[in-house]
Amino acid sequence: MKTGYKRPSSGNRALRYGRYSEPHRLYLLSTVTWKRQPFFADLFIGRIVVEEMCRVEGDGLVQSMAWVLMPNHLHWLVQLTEKGDLAGVMFFVKGRSAHYINKRLNRKGPVWQKAFYDYALRRDEDVKKTARYIVANPLRKGLVNRMGDYPLWDAIWV
Repeated sequence: MKTGYKRPSSGNRALRYGRYSEPHRLYLLSTVTWKRQPFFADLFIGRIVVEEMCRVEGDGLVQSMAWVLMPNHLHWLVQLTEKGDLAGVMFFVKGRSAHYINKRLNRKGPVWQKAFYDYALRRDEDVKKTARYIVANPLRKGLVNRMGDYPLWDAIWV
């Protein structure tokens, strides 16, 4: 049956196609900086993003389970609440952090790429295993030899 609608094949529209925000569901969210610039190699710039992540959690939109902020991207495992939705959470975190990062660096222009990736964990997936995989990113990339040496990560089980 033809519907007259063609599924987007690439770009931002393809990432948004079929996106659904289910309350109490666990999601792995990932987003990348503009042109993969390593803004977060600077700890103080990275802390701006962390503050905005804490703000959306404090506002009751998500419960943060685990995250790692790499020099040019973010991986964040969250559980949505009834108040939160994926697009809104990422809009707030990326928008507000970009504003404060640009202010701190005395620059203008994008900090983040427009889109983000979301993956809804299945009910039977091991959440702690997923969290360990997320926070081990700096080790796998060779940024540190011990996880405790990397400053921009957290998990509720630690």
